[in-house]
Amino acid sequence: MMGIAKRQFDAVVVGAGGSGLRAALQLSEANLKVAVLSKVFPTRSHTVAAQGGVSASLGNEEPDNWHWHMYDTVKGSDYLGDQDAIEYMCRKAPEVVVELEHYGMPFDRLDNGKIYQRPFGGHTSNYGERAVKRACAAADRTGHAMLHTLYQRNVRAHTQFFVEWMALDLIRNSQGDVLGVIALEMETGEVMMFQAKSTLLATGGAGRIYSASTNAFINTGDGLGMAARAGIPLEDMEFWQFHPTGVAGAGVLITEGVRGEGGFLLNKNGERFMERYAPTVKDLASRDVVSRAMATEIKEGRGAGKDGEFILLKLDHLGADVIDKRLPGIREIAKKFANVDPVKDPIPVVPTCHYQMGGIPTNVQGQVLAANALGKEVIVKGLYAAGECACVSVHGANRLGTNSLLDLLVFGKSAGEQVVKDIAADVASLPDLPSDYADKTMARLARLDSSKDGESVNEVGSEMRRTMQLHCGVFRFPDGLADGVEKMLKVGERVKSTFIKDKSKVFNTARIEAIELDNLVEVAMATMISAHARTESRGAHDRSDHPDRDDVNWMKHTLWFKENNRLEYKPVQLKPMTVESFEPKARVY
Repeated sequence: MMGIAKRQFDAVVVGAGGSGLRAALQLSEANLKVAVLSKVFPTRSHTVAAQGGVSASLGNEEPDNWHWHMYDTVKGSDYLGDQDAIEYMCRKAPEVVVELEHYGMPFDRLDNGKIYQRPFGGHTSNYGERAVKRACAAADRTGHAMLHTLYQRNVRAHTQFFVEWMALDLIRNSQGDVLGVIALEMETGEVMMFQAKSTLLATGGAGRIYSASTNAFINTGDGLGMAARAGIPLEDMEFWQFHPTGVAGAGVLITEGVRGEGGFLLNKNGERFMERYAPTVKDLASRDVVSRAMATEIKEGRGAGKDGEFILLKLDHLGADVIDKRLPGIREIAKKFANVDPVKDPIPVVPTCHYQMGGIPTNVQGQVLAANALGKEVIVKGLYAAGECACVSVHGANRLGTNSLLDLLVFGKSAGEQVVKDIAADVASLPDLPSDYADKTMARLARLDSSKDGESVNEVGSEMRRTMQLHCGVFRFPDGLADGVEKMLKVGERVKSTFIKDKSKVFNTARIEAIELDNLVEVAMATMISAHARTESRGAHDRSDHPDRDDVNWMKHTLWFKENNRLEYKPVQLKPMTVESFEPKARVY
């Protein structure tokens, strides 16, 4: 194959957010030759936007243990989370948080010097009795502090970064093993093959499939698109978390930490309506419960504002001192994006797309799982995934706040450890690349470069986001989902003939956006088709025609395959590693 430069590494990590950096650190410290590819400078990855905290049952202010954390996570997942993986994560939590502290993470402190912890939605003590302080926080910039801490450790470990590179496709051989990735350097437009014994996807979420999203513009599901095109299924893509408090009209996130510090929600009548929906923990119920309560208030005409389209988040009673000490960034965001000073006035908020619970199927070691010819689940040799793009299924149908930063640390580390083990066990040299390994990718790029006319990237993207927002939002209706599937299939056809005017090589952002749209459409398709098929309400998936959870028929994970939009299912792992199973029961807060 002429014309493509090739570089060889022990491991390639795609994505430099929390999980990518945590995995890369594990690899670099084991003296492996590592390449980390990132579309943006590592400290600009989306982990930087996480505000509220990282959960761990440290019990620094009140009694806590990992078993309560595990119960909350299983219950929060609406019993769709795999209990072995959840046990693994909750048991590892104190270890990875203390490790991060030793790396230099500037957590807020209690007077006795221990890490400050705040309450957070869905986290309770003694199996649901009352809210517990479990979220380890650095003011309202926890993700920012974490990302910088991990980046500095990687610099110290001499990790090699390829900044402003976009990964395009995975390379698999005839046995199905993954041999590396093809990537594009934005600065030059040059395409290169990164050949490696291990490839780890840590590309984050894909929240940009919705028009109202707390996600950055870089969150375009690139790892999911690459996996889908390589024949790997996407798991549980119907479950998208809408964060209750995005700034109305702007979508910028207002952390749940505001409610953890004592803020609460009001409708236009000044009523604390969460007491009706979650009498025990009120505003600190899990996110799907609060989002639905808010959407219901708005739908029934109790929303605030001249068109009644938002809810009010009140925190002025906390006082300027608490707000400036614990929530300084929130005050800034409210002034900038909502034109209010929360010290005096409430912030207008609406539920906004925030997090994908589904992703690339993996086990707790970060090894990617796919089906073989006989339909049995097998490990894809050479491929790993961690963080939001992966689905170990610790979040099931709904993620608890602060469990995402924990997921990054725990599974970034365990995937890194597994790669180190696998490379040590496999002393053979790099396997040969198939002769046609780059053909499909180059054809995709050539189509963009040679086309004289076609569909506008912007218009196809807008149609996709509109369709997702309208037909697959907080509440889902049967006709809406059926229409949504039809519309998405049309979008899927249109995206095959997108066209860009700018044919230049150097920093061609139009080309990057067209490639990102390919990935987004794969994710949107997986979401819409999986949601249409799941005839029950569970966690973040709320169907008006099937209002109840159906454990008899639907206690199973969805697997969407790109080829013919095929769906398969696999059972939920209800058996933990060492403790008794938590039996499914009704979810009330």
